Amino acid sequence: MYRYYITTPEMPAELELPTLALTESYGKNGAAFKGYTFYGYREFTEALPDDTVAALGLVAGPSPVYHAIDEATARTAHNMMSFRDYPEGQKTWAYRLEVDRASFLAYCLKKKTDPMYHEKIDGLLASFSKRLAENMNAESRIGCMCPSVLVSGAGNFPVRKKEKQVAALERNAKEYSEIMGLLERMRSVGTGGISSDDPNALEKLRKEVERLKKHQELMKAANAAIRLKDTEEGDRRLCELGFSSEEIKELRAPDYCGRVGYPAYALSNNNANIRRYEARVKELEKRQTEEAPEGWTFEGGEVVINTDLNRVQIFFEEKPDEEMRSKLRHRAFKWAPSQGAWQRQYTRNALYDAKEVTGA
Repeated sequence: MYRYYITTPEMPAELELPTLALTESYGKNGAAFKGYTFYGYREFTEALPDDTVAALGLVAGPSPVYHAIDEATARTAHNMMSFRDYPEGQKTWAYRLEVDRASFLAYCLKKKTDPMYHEKIDGLLASFSKRLAENMNAESRIGCMCPSVLVSGAGNFPVRKKEKQVAALERNAKEYSEIMGLLERMRSVGTGGISSDDPNALEKLRKEVERLKKHQELMKAANAAIRLKDTEEGDRRLCELGFSSEEIKELRAPDYCGRVGYPAYALSNNNANIRRYEARVKELEKRQTEEAPEGWTFEGGEVVINTDLNRVQIFFEEKPDEEMRSKLRHRAFKWAPSQGAWQRQYTRNALYDAKEVTGA
């Protein structure tokens, strides 16, 4: 199938060829997708010519793989919490919208990254789609554990059961945050990390810490602007922060839980990255101010701290047996034919593991 997303509130005209297979709508307000507002999509059995795509205001995209959503349980959970009728297929629609967003993000990222990273992006997308379906189905099952007091009435209300339900919902919400964090991991694929072997690593790490801190403040300021009751004032502040009109629409578009702006997991993940980079800065600063430890000999070989290559190297007089090779691999040492040694990047953990392997 060939999917094309619709960028105007009105659906494009019918086409004779290729055969139209499916039309899906995101509603009259559309949905935000990475800087776009899409109002739905159409899938065809054959690819459309580029001029037809441009004339109809379509944007090519992937056709995601979906997992099953238990609508019967979702309906039961809804009825135990509300007197309103459950809109048929509501949970499935919410799930597929999130997967469509993630799939389009992966599609755009693969256009910008080296093909060697595409398999990893696809793997993260597959994990996102599967785990999100499991998480949403779990939310429905938890919702069936105990009714709302407004539905059942206060008489003989099972308070203990409700407490267990709330605790389960909190655990499920935490898992949801971890699943959405896969999108941040997807965005980072192929962007390249900062190797400690780089002679300018310390300077680059400090700049990255500064960039992440600025991004943290930007996300906080954006969320504060979005929460203003005066929407126009909020949009004005977002413009001052450098957001485009499409980006503002995307920030204001609620997810399936009704949340807008930068979610809590985005801020917590960014904070974790700040701490991680700051720890690396401290480690490199300390390494530059202290002398490298000396290597040592052991029965059948020696350990060398190669500061030029930034490696801990283990040299053996003879080829180590399978048991020793297994220990080395388990401790992340790799055979380097160019050096004639088993080695890994020089860190305190590497020194500790080398001592464990060699019995020093």
